[in-house]
Amino acid sequence: MNLSLKPATCNVKSEISITGSKSETNRLLLLQALYPDIVLKNTSNSDDSEVMDKALKAKDSVIDVHHAGTAMRFLTAYFATREGREVVLTGSSRMKERPIKILVDALNQLGASITYEEKEGFPPIKIKGQQLSKNKVSLPATISSQYISALLLIAPKLQNGLEIQLQGKITSVPYIKMTLALLEEIGVKTDFKENTINIQPKQEVQSHQLTVESDWSSASYFYSITALSKTGTEIKLSSYKQHSLQGDSILAEIYKALGVVTIFDGNAIILRKNSDTINGNLVLNLNDSPDIAQTIAVTCFGLGIACHLSGLHTLKIKETDRLEALKTELEKLGAAIKVTGDTLELGVSEEIKPDISIATYDDHRMAMAFAPLALKVPIIIKDAGVVSKSYPDFWEDIKSIGFQIDKI
Repeated sequence: MNLSLKPATCNVKSEISITGSKSETNRLLLLQALYPDIVLKNTSNSDDSEVMDKALKAKDSVIDVHHAGTAMRFLTAYFATREGREVVLTGSSRMKERPIKILVDALNQLGASITYEEKEGFPPIKIKGQQLSKNKVSLPATISSQYISALLLIAPKLQNGLEIQLQGKITSVPYIKMTLALLEEIGVKTDFKENTINIQPKQEVQSHQLTVESDWSSASYFYSITALSKTGTEIKLSSYKQHSLQGDSILAEIYKALGVVTIFDGNAIILRKNSDTINGNLVLNLNDSPDIAQTIAVTCFGLGIACHLSGLHTLKIKETDRLEALKTELEKLGAAIKVTGDTLELGVSEEIKPDISIATYDDHRMAMAFAPLALKVPIIIKDAGVVSKSYPDFWEDIKSIGFQIDKI
């Protein structure tokens, strides 16, 4: 499905309700599988969370997670602990290019039995579930935090808990802290000091209800829309917490520099465009929140300002190489942009080329990050249905606030 987005104006006052965080939901679904007395509310309706939920309940010997990287990593750890269960985890052609060796090595250190079905270090993998006897593991800290979270989520069910030694500078600390906070919420004792994490064992959890906060990554696109709209525009989003577990809640601080203020109103946030005067060059290290890099880069381009984003090394191994994809598509629109292995540098642009077709590379964030540019010029989003990976209602939601969208 390709969509044509025509120049439009965002309604001055709009309201959107966004479903639960994909990141929180996927962690809690795994914990619910380990501790069945956990009850979940406001879970994500994303493809990734549906894949995760279905896989956890599946009795099949081959489980296909398609493009769901979080599910691949979390399920690898989960099935490694399922005594007597033998499973092959596989995915899309892109998934078979995404490394998993560091997590597999760590689990095998703990006593797991995981082997590769095709290419060494990459899915598909065969997992023979068994009791993991050891309780100490060491792995690089610079890798995706999902590897670390996968280990943390199974840790309380291990007989002696788990001690993780992280070597080097830790990537995406907020996602690790999110996982630890969710463990604490169900009564698991955790400790995170310097580069050592300790998880105490907990075999049972009493009946417990948890409500998932709405997804801050999904909110990022409305921050971009607000920034590219006229002064006075407001968008109200629910349900959000001022003290969020999600690293992407840093959006509220970042977008101040792009003319958007965030007002916390009960369980909602109001995004308000309060200035058309945007100064200078935005310089950010997004090591703790790399998933919002695409949105920020496109916002800066739409505003005609420069930015320098760093801490982006994990974007190379996402649904696509997001740095190269951003470079290619922004250049089509007229941007001056340079990328390295972990940085993006965008120059000042005085115009945006109209009627450009944006390729999405099987990446939901590419589609949603570029959509706000329709406030400036007509734009075409190819394979727009890819948004279902994290935000199935995205196109309907932005239509409801004033966007003009046609299928082509």
